[in-house]
Amino acid sequence: MSELEEHARLRKRIDQVLHGFVTEEAQALADIDVSLAPVAEQLHSATVHGKRLRAAFCYWGWRGAGQPDSEELVRAACAVELVHAAAVVHDDLIDHSRTRHGRPTGHIALREILTGHSRPKAGARALAMLVGDLLMSMAGQLFTTSGLPGAYLSRARPLWAVLARELVAGECLEVLRTGAEPDADASVKVIRYKTAKYTVEHPLQIGGLLAGAPPRLLRAYSDYGLPLGEAFQLRDDLLGLFGDPEQTGKDPADDLAGNRPTALMAHALTHATGAEHDELCQLLGQTNLDERQVERVREIAHRTGAVARVEDMITARLREAHDALADADLTTEARRALSALATLSAARTH
Repeated sequence: MSELEEHARLRKRIDQVLHGFVTEEAQALADIDVSLAPVAEQLHSATVHGKRLRAAFCYWGWRGAGQPDSEELVRAACAVELVHAAAVVHDDLIDHSRTRHGRPTGHIALREILTGHSRPKAGARALAMLVGDLLMSMAGQLFTTSGLPGAYLSRARPLWAVLARELVAGECLEVLRTGAEPDADASVKVIRYKTAKYTVEHPLQIGGLLAGAPPRLLRAYSDYGLPLGEAFQLRDDLLGLFGDPEQTGKDPADDLAGNRPTALMAHALTHATGAEHDELCQLLGQTNLDERQVERVREIAHRTGAVARVEDMITARLREAHDALADADLTTEARRALSALATLSAARTH
């Protein structure tokens, strides 16, 4: 069986755990009052899609330390996917995103149940925020009730606090940097804390801590996970502008309207001509961009060399991750799986 086939099997197991857990929690919420059913449905909408990379990294962090396959570990790993789901719901609110996976985002979908409400837009945003909060709470619940021994969980629990703190720090840095002068280094710091750490580094280390991994292996997980997590988000930024919306499920105009401080736009603004700089500044942050305007941003990103620079950043970080993996003292099976996941994360098309 190839590593990609093995990931597909693991992904199916993760999907089954998440579906069962979220179904129970959604029903418990809906049972409180019939009017909560549409809110409960958003728990499903927020968790039904995903590459399940974060849970996979947690799983292989466990296996890399020599532990056997474990259904309880898979359940614990799924908790990281709920953290991601919560982050996505909140991120869509912050960015005013209208679509995700080709469907309306939570705060857009929830407007339908507020017909006749005095402030439907504000009410829907409030409901979506609460869905995100509940998903984060559910993550902790799934982790602690995974079935793993309490002694195992206690080894990893402190990192949960770090994960949440650094994820929030990254989101705050993005808000604070939005509209600021372009700075590629500052943009990388944003993605490091907003995405890279909780996507690869922390899930790997949580799996390792649950398994009782030695400090040397945990450091290797960090040396592999941090550059790979950055490469993952850099690829995501490129796909946000250049990817096929049918595959990414996102409207590129939404990303531009959010005017996020990405490395791609930082490089484009830094190396643009005066006229191009003014044009970009006029387009970024503007809602309802048409396809011609989006294409113009793409043209400037290419002409300034911003796309090539970000591709170089991805390549360098992927090489760094593979080098760290080669030096890590972990099982052969985990090394092969993590190598395949690295390529999948940095070279994906959606």
